[in-house]
Amino acid sequence: MSRVEELPDDFDESLNLNKAPPEVTQGVPVPGFDAFAANETPFPINEEALKARNTDPNAPELPPAIAAIQSHSSEELMAMMNKTPLFMTDIDKAGDEKGENVLLDALQALQNEGTRGEVANSFKGQGNEAVQGLKWIDAKEFYTKALAVINAKENKWEAPEDFEEEAALLRKLEEASYINRALCNLELGMKLPFLYPRLRFHPQVKPQKLAEAEDSAARGLAIDPESKALLESAKKIAERKALLERAAARKKAEEERVRKQNMVLSAALRARQIRTRKTAQPPDIEDAGIRLVPDPLSPESTIEFPVVFLYPMDAQSDFVKAFSEMNAIEDHLSYIFPLPWDKKKEYTVEGVECFMQTVSGGLIKAGKKLPLLQILSGGKVEVVDELVTIHVVPISKTGKYIAEMKARKTG
Repeated sequence: MSRVEELPDDFDESLNLNKAPPEVTQGVPVPGFDAFAANETPFPINEEALKARNTDPNAPELPPAIAAIQSHSSEELMAMMNKTPLFMTDIDKAGDEKGENVLLDALQALQNEGTRGEVANSFKGQGNEAVQGLKWIDAKEFYTKALAVINAKENKWEAPEDFEEEAALLRKLEEASYINRALCNLELGMKLPFLYPRLRFHPQVKPQKLAEAEDSAARGLAIDPESKALLESAKKIAERKALLERAAARKKAEEERVRKQNMVLSAALRARQIRTRKTAQPPDIEDAGIRLVPDPLSPESTIEFPVVFLYPMDAQSDFVKAFSEMNAIEDHLSYIFPLPWDKKKEYTVEGVECFMQTVSGGLIKAGKKLPLLQILSGGKVEVVDELVTIHVVPISKTGKYIAEMKARKTG
């Protein structure tokens, strides 16, 4: 009569046959390190601070660029970077001891040359050039600068010759800048270009960018409610927003469905006293997994397991994607056998024994006629990473197989 039989001879102790040797972490190159090998220094070297930091007299001499960085504290580096227009974040701290920054003053003077309309139009033009190069972040920044010039309260620019013409230009530039910035925000929030309708639209949109696009369109419409370009942009933004909301609703519904399925499956496994465990590196079994059929939300459904049959004496294997808890091992071996590589005809349903590893590292001999449920229940074995593993060994080789398992354990 078939039964589940635990093998004796110290197989109750823990045994981890699948533990891989520790990996040796190799050094990896640091991106951009070659830049530090140059002789140029981004900041002046503080020799005294560098000596205080590097107390090892045998340490190799640092490249100048690295020495320049290591000889200053992070606060000092941030202060020096803030004096450079490319990196500055606080204009009030960008000057020297006298509050002066010649390079910044020159740049600001260039920025303020011309009338307000001319300066704003220059920024808008730079934004258009950035768009042509698909540099959406830069383009958005230029359009934002154009709007900042248009809406600035303080007039730092030259007086126009024709104030009415200047006002009309500013109104046109403001409308165009809002439209273009809205498109940049929308583009930055999408996988595929919004400006090229021939490409298939991808519904993954960043909500914050969509909100910025919507705000830009709304501000533009407040200026010119009849603008066809703005109305078209607002329409497309609304369509994207609705699509995003529908996608979010579907995602939420799917997450809730999966949560309920996992909850019901977990309860079904506990009721059957079947132990499961997950590891940090599960095997790739594609879409296979433990599931309830036919209804994954019904506790009355039957559990199916993915099962791998290992033939350890011949380094071969077979995979069964859906092994019902009501099926016996021989139900599947009967159609798997004969094995195409078994030239000696050692593998027959009657001529093999089946083994499974226990939780404690030992082995059980699993009856081929027993339902899988009876083998898995009770807690002696566990299902690791949703995969049941069964060792199939010819009866004539079971002694050798068990001896090898003992050697691996004691070794």
